[in-house]
Amino acid sequence: MTTKVIHEANLVEVNQLNDNSAEFVIRPLFYGYGDTLGNSIRRVLLSSIKGAAITAFSIEGATHEYASIPGIREDLVDIMLNLKNVRLKSESEGPVEATIEIKGSDQGTDNNDEKCVKASDIKASSEITVGNPNQIICHIDDPQYTLKMNLIIESGRGYLSIERSSEDRVRPDMIALDAVFSPVLRVRFKVENTRVGQDTNLQQLTITVGTDGTITPQEAFEEANAILVNQYTALAGGTTVESAPAPGVESESSDASLTLPIEELGLSARTANALINNDIKTVRDLISLSEVDLKDLKGFGSKALDEVKEKLTELL
Repeated sequence: MTTKVIHEANLVEVNQLNDNSAEFVIRPLFYGYGDTLGNSIRRVLLSSIKGAAITAFSIEGATHEYASIPGIREDLVDIMLNLKNVRLKSESEGPVEATIEIKGSDQGTDNNDEKCVKASDIKASSEITVGNPNQIICHIDDPQYTLKMNLIIESGRGYLSIERSSEDRVRPDMIALDAVFSPVLRVRFKVENTRVGQDTNLQQLTITVGTDGTITPQEAFEEANAILVNQYTALAGGTTVESAPAPGVESESSDASLTLPIEELGLSARTANALINNDIKTVRDLISLSEVDLKDLKGFGSKALDEVKEKLTELL
């Protein structure tokens, strides 16, 4: 017998794989909901989690993105690519200005001792955190050269095209960058069949989340689900749908009467036996069925249905 109640999702395990990766196990789910939830959560995780990125920069002596700068090994296009790989977290709602000012190595170029400029050299307010401080930005190959760079760091969601970034530049004298704000680097999910008791028509969903270190996988997972809840709540209007706790999981608000055995419900022997023979053993099993389901039970007639409805009314 298949129960037609859509149960609430239940997060049963969170396995931390490493500092920036975790696995979330959800079970049991109504059949088909593994893919339904997995796809929606994955898409939101990859596209809608709030993050920060460099959206514009300037280097003293460079007027456009194709300029070459004496004293720096890389050209400006390479520097732009490196800046886009810097992972950041911003506590500010608005744009934040940051700087890099660093002189070449005093050892000189004869020893091929270039000065490596990294993301850790970014100087910004306490609102900015660098997630990958070892990310290389450029190399200074002239010991007499001093790199002076200004950066604009902004918060956002999803992707900001270079056209949009150019239009909305905080500083028009800066070179715009396209930006990927999402701190989530990868998401994969797996759906498997599972069972609870005699019910085998259930699924388990496992979602693996990897981030860039500026946010934990747990924070990203919870934010993605909060976004989905807000979106669906707005679409649902005033309509609500009753749901049951996941099979095998006791709801905090569950009444003790729901665990009452059918034998103690005060039904006639004929009605009680019909329910037990159909593997309905508690009040919770009973109320999870609709009237149509009850009428389809073997040995369960209209009189038994009326008797059950009367007893449930008294009990609940």
